[in-house]
Amino acid sequence: MEKEFTKLFELFIAASLINNFVFTRFLGLCIFFGVSKKMETAVGMSITFTSVMVISAALSWLIYNYVMIPLDITFLKIVIFIGVVAAFVQASDTIMRKVSPGLYYKLGIYLALISTNCIILAVPLINAGEKYTFIESLAFGIGSGVGFSLALVIMASIREKLELADVPAPFKGLPIAFVTTGLIALAFTGFSGLITL
Repeated sequence: MEKEFTKLFELFIAASLINNFVFTRFLGLCIFFGVSKKMETAVGMSITFTSVMVISAALSWLIYNYVMIPLDITFLKIVIFIGVVAAFVQASDTIMRKVSPGLYYKLGIYLALISTNCIILAVPLINAGEKYTFIESLAFGIGSGVGFSLALVIMASIREKLELADVPAPFKGLPIAFVTTGLIALAFTGFSGLITL
């Protein structure tokens, strides 16, 4: 039992820090740069993104192991996983519109982009490729979501401060955001080798 918990913890840490999708794999940058301007939208997107990631990882694992493998249609996994994610994002889109219309309008187009985001699709594909168990898939999904949330919150806090800073004119806006992301990514390389899976 302790060994299983240790493996789940290592999987969580590896997904959130060591192999962070934004800072070490450089995936999901469109949403990352789009919603990290303000802390409010970054936190809202973090919660939405993590919940979509965990639930889609769970649903995709169930469909992959109980439908696709028995029917020998694993070659369709990308199409089916996109369908699962798109259905769930549509549901979360409707729920957010009813529960928090202000946040819904602030997230705007980025909410629709979740369904085709490479991180959301990468999690079930990695789960299938690594043959993770259901619990391991959930741990990987939660770790990936926490890692993306951490990246958004760190970047949003820095970008809010940069709005008040005296940044040279050629670097204002997106250029300084790219430089900052590169520096944070360099800092995240310090986690490499922390856990070997």
